[in-house]
Amino acid sequence: MKLNHIALWVWDLRSEADFYCKYFNGSTGPEYFNPNRGFWSCFVSFDSGARLELMHVDSIEHSNAVSLGWHHVAFSAGSKEMVNSLTERLRVDGHKIVSGPRMTGDGYYESVILDPEGNRVEVTV
Repeated sequence: MKLNHIALWVWDLRSEADFYCKYFNGSTGPEYFNPNRGFWSCFVSFDSGARLELMHVDSIEHSNAVSLGWHHVAFSAGSKEMVNSLTERLRVDGHKIVSGPRMTGDGYYESVILDPEGNRVEVTV
């Protein structure tokens, strides 16, 4: 079994896609639109094979069927130095750093940042 993708409800598909491409080296495929449902989506693919599906519904603010966001997603940067470097780059670019970089109680070296819509992203070794 392998994870195929994680899906995230968002307000601004393009802004979110740009964020994950810029900071986590993703690449986007074509946007999909279903006019009957007012549903938009696009996939951000990563070198590891993991994918993130970004989804938007035109009437999301009035829908009981969906909610925005997730709790968090974690990206492995490969080393403490890369966690530190990416965290600093995100800070300089004006993104909110929730915590870290730091060693957690369960043995992870990580920082936690917020993406443009306030979703938590862990950057780990």
